[in-house]
Amino acid sequence: MITGDLKRKIDALWNEFWTGGIANPMTVVEQVSYLMFIRILDIREDLNERILNQGGRATRLFNEDQQDLRWRNFKTKDATRMIEIVRNNVFPFIKEQMAASDGVGRYLKDAQFMIDKPELLVEAVNRISDLPLERADTKGDLYEYVLSKLNTAGINGQFRTPRHIIRTMIEMMNPTADMTFADPACGTAGFLTGTMEFLQEKYTSPQFIIEQTDEDGTPYKIYPGDRLEPYRQHLQTNAFVGFDFDQTMLRIAAMNMLLHGIEEPAIYYMDTLGNRFEEHKPELANNHFDLILANPPFKGSLDAEGVAVSLKRKVVTKKTELLFLMLMERMLKIGGRAAVIVPDGVLFGSSNAHKKVRKMLIEDNQLEGVISLPSGVFKPYAGVSTAILIFSKGGKTENVFFYDVQADGFSLDDKRNPIQENDLPNLKKRWKEWNESQTNLAAFSDRKANAFFVPRSELETNNFDLSISRYKEHVYEEIEYDDPETIISNIRKNAQESFQALDKIEALLK
Repeated sequence: MITGDLKRKIDALWNEFWTGGIANPMTVVEQVSYLMFIRILDIREDLNERILNQGGRATRLFNEDQQDLRWRNFKTKDATRMIEIVRNNVFPFIKEQMAASDGVGRYLKDAQFMIDKPELLVEAVNRISDLPLERADTKGDLYEYVLSKLNTAGINGQFRTPRHIIRTMIEMMNPTADMTFADPACGTAGFLTGTMEFLQEKYTSPQFIIEQTDEDGTPYKIYPGDRLEPYRQHLQTNAFVGFDFDQTMLRIAAMNMLLHGIEEPAIYYMDTLGNRFEEHKPELANNHFDLILANPPFKGSLDAEGVAVSLKRKVVTKKTELLFLMLMERMLKIGGRAAVIVPDGVLFGSSNAHKKVRKMLIEDNQLEGVISLPSGVFKPYAGVSTAILIFSKGGKTENVFFYDVQADGFSLDDKRNPIQENDLPNLKKRWKEWNESQTNLAAFSDRKANAFFVPRSELETNNFDLSISRYKEHVYEEIEYDDPETIISNIRKNAQESFQALDKIEALLK
């Protein structure tokens, strides 16, 4: 839970960069990430010193000649000296020595220090010193708020998935701590960190939930995740895997995972649609994962020559959204599941590739659900209409759950202000009911409702079209109007009464 006070501190930090001449949101996030990492190194070194002083075993991060590189030491210097130390000593240290280690450090080898004004560095260091990065219950939310400042779309169709949509997808899939998770186009790692947060809550015993109130009077809870202990090693090393071909995104994703308690994030610089993925990471590229949650970029098309041969065998297309679906099917183990956001065109596209992908999802796998999202969900990034496809690798499709989300709790314009209308709680409720009792099909037979099912035979009859408008029945309310003569008569009557009222008012004024 990030409180109002912490939000104000992040807002102030953001404004310092803006007024300091760094206005590109991605650059700001990257520079803030580097500084946060440098401070986290100092926090870790402090812990290492305590362990060593108590006779324990720990590995020092800084030797005796490198003490001036520590946050606590250079932050006390004047502006000119501070920027010299950070630019000439600290950054080379994290790029060379820390990049050779495991964890986030290896993603910093290409890091660039972009702060050229000493006064801006001083302000940034002072404000980051004031953030509670030592608190495990806060630092993940804090960084998510930093990432929320990325309020412009990236290149190639990249944009952040709204966190309430991510949370809804995770809750619907209900992951467990023994699973392996992947996102083949992870961006800032929102799905991976969101899954870790969900597990932290799911595996906290009721008696260990900490209830607190922020300075604005808003209650919140802290989930220690006490029942995750048997899975700690798995969660730290094997459970979460992300891929992206944007180095900046990789660094931000790695930092996001670190701040969510994943000390050694497995984030790979990789174009997962290309041959190199299968050649260099065959154990991850084929039949490996239990759950994939993703919102891959809708780039539209790409160079067919660069597409992996194994994907070309499945479908011949340049559409990234179709290729990513086939990629995810390949990456899942038998019985593994995926929940993926796709543009609406995937549901009803008439090309041979579109039809073939939908047919494979239904005939060779178990297509579980199609959730239609309103077109404003991704504003202000994009106004594209999207849906969530849920499927299991292998199995058999018999009946498919459909849900028409008309409101997600926010206005569907660029402002995205909170509103009362929200179908997401009911979506999760009906999805749970559907999975617990699919034998009671009558409860999902009303095509006028938001939630209903469609049998496989009907999907086949409609050429595997998955658009919700083809199957949902719309209710039209009949409205009766007066005849034209009556309407004209009423207008004249109202006008006469208005003139009479004006005459009375005028008489009172005389």
